[in-house]
Amino acid sequence: MLTFLPYTFKSLWRHRTRSLLTISGAGVALLVFCFVGSVQHGLFALTENQEAGRSLIVFQENRFCPQSSKLPQDYASTIAKQSGVADAMPIMVFTNNCRASLDAIVFQGMATDLLKKWRKLDLQSGSWDGFARQDDAALVGKAVAARRRLKVGDKFTIGDITVVVAGIFAADNAADEGLIYTHLDFLQRARGLSDVGMVTQIEVHLNEGANADAVAKVIDEEFHAGPVATTTRTKGMFQADTLSDLAELIGFIHYLGFACVGLVLSLVATTTVMSVQDRIKEHAVLQTLGFRPRRIFGLVITESVVLSVLGGGLGVIGGMLFLAWSDMSVAAEGVTIAFRPSWDIALQGAVASLGVGLLAGLAPGWQAAQTKIVTALRHA
Repeated sequence: MLTFLPYTFKSLWRHRTRSLLTISGAGVALLVFCFVGSVQHGLFALTENQEAGRSLIVFQENRFCPQSSKLPQDYASTIAKQSGVADAMPIMVFTNNCRASLDAIVFQGMATDLLKKWRKLDLQSGSWDGFARQDDAALVGKAVAARRRLKVGDKFTIGDITVVVAGIFAADNAADEGLIYTHLDFLQRARGLSDVGMVTQIEVHLNEGANADAVAKVIDEEFHAGPVATTTRTKGMFQADTLSDLAELIGFIHYLGFACVGLVLSLVATTTVMSVQDRIKEHAVLQTLGFRPRRIFGLVITESVVLSVLGGGLGVIGGMLFLAWSDMSVAAEGVTIAFRPSWDIALQGAVASLGVGLLAGLAPGWQAAQTKIVTALRHA
């Protein structure tokens, strides 16, 4: 059918307004499909990666927001002595909005040596030395820096917290690029309060082969009768629990992706049917020239696929560019889901476009192939 592609494009150009409307509609639908896919991909990457299952988060029991959790910092030294524990990292968390937000700012304060050891950060500008020397220095994720137009040396204020940007970083985990890292003692003294000796959570890194559930149970039993009781979960479970309401919403919008594919199917099928109806005489003439019904069927399928792939391709490319440019993320209770483009999403969009094009052309293609020459000429 590649031989007849020029004929297909001429047919589409004859009704260019209709064709362009169909292509644009398919493009918008596939752009939304890619956006929905990126949200789901971000949630999966956050809760299902290997690190999420090999580290624990110790939080105050029955907490509902990072600001409500206050653990003694010396819990970390006790936890570090437990069997199977490689390291225990006290972390202070502050966020300007505990509810779901597209522009939440999340600070994490931790010791510089532990930050460098357990976070895989690639500084794109600034330096570790500059961060280590200055008490109010911060390392800002590139997503936050792009959203807030920050650069090294800028002062950045949220609420009562003011920091100086000492570096901008990229990370293997896209969600980390929506965070701001500061010194632990700085964040403990911020906001006009004195939380020295207290932290929001303790991140526990396990030795290879350690049983995460068993270690979590031992930690909670250790502090059950202590000054502050704890709840310990794997990092993945903790994030999934924190984002449970948001995850339900994301699960629901999964159906929006299917609806977008259905919309493309409806648009392309309708346009192809109208095209076949407009060219009844033309198909009859082609049959008199020796085109067999199978060839007519193939021409209609090709036209349907071209419409779908053109529209879908534009939508996928537009969606990937928008996701890469926008650095969008959504955060709830200090946990961030990043919306990032990926080859998996682009491939799904391309396959969906091709599949919809083939499916949309079946009925009108069969109709065109079954057209009787005499009846078609007389009808025309």
